[in-house]
Amino acid sequence: MKFKPCIDLHDGKVKQIVGETLTADHNELIENFVSAHSSSYYANLFKRDRLTGGHVIMLGGGNKEAAVEALNAYPKGLQVGGGINADNALEYLQQGASHVIVTSYIFRDGQFQKDNLDKIVAAVGKDRLVIDLSCKEKDGKWYVVSNQWTQFTDFEVNQANIAYLEQYCDEFLIHAVDVEGKQQGFQRKLVSDLADWVAITTTYAGGVRSIADLDEFKELSRGKIDITIGSALDIFGGRLSYDAVIRYFQ
Repeated sequence: MKFKPCIDLHDGKVKQIVGETLTADHNELIENFVSAHSSSYYANLFKRDRLTGGHVIMLGGGNKEAAVEALNAYPKGLQVGGGINADNALEYLQQGASHVIVTSYIFRDGQFQKDNLDKIVAAVGKDRLVIDLSCKEKDGKWYVVSNQWTQFTDFEVNQANIAYLEQYCDEFLIHAVDVEGKQQGFQRKLVSDLADWVAITTTYAGGVRSIADLDEFKELSRGKIDITIGSALDIFGGRLSYDAVIRYFQ
């Protein structure tokens, strides 16, 4: 179990938002935090603390410059996602990303797009690809949501589908969209299920807010799942000490 940092970008700024409120017109957008610091400030902080495998997520357009700034500041230390496809993925790797992260490109119009998965694997290689299985619960099951987490797909996150996708990527990033950004606790059943299902590096995001949560997360995941924390951290306006989290994982 490792701590993976994050840099979420919206309108060119580092922000923490409630993910499920991100809509095309932004009329319902809930912002937990808008930073006065640049993306490279956080990249250099994570570089100083030798944190690897963190992710830079571009939430909509107008974020490329800030993403590249972070990647340039910490070459090979960060992954990048948000609008990644087979045509632009290599560019972000050349700018310093260790991996590219994809969701909507391979889950389009509510369906899994195997052709697009093949295209991006051909473009960057399995070893530099992270598949984001951001998901929400429906009828007691987990389903991938795409298009900035606004559309359910028909792709269920289960043991068989996890095993299938592991053939094509190096890691999974899994946002629990129902709790992401709300600081109300994490999805315990999802974490427990993932610990049973995954055989490759997997990072969970959503709802962790305290050291006690980290203790429970470690127990439920049996130390197999990595964790990212956003809105709860004091560096993003929350109450959980970033330094305390760093110490926890030392």
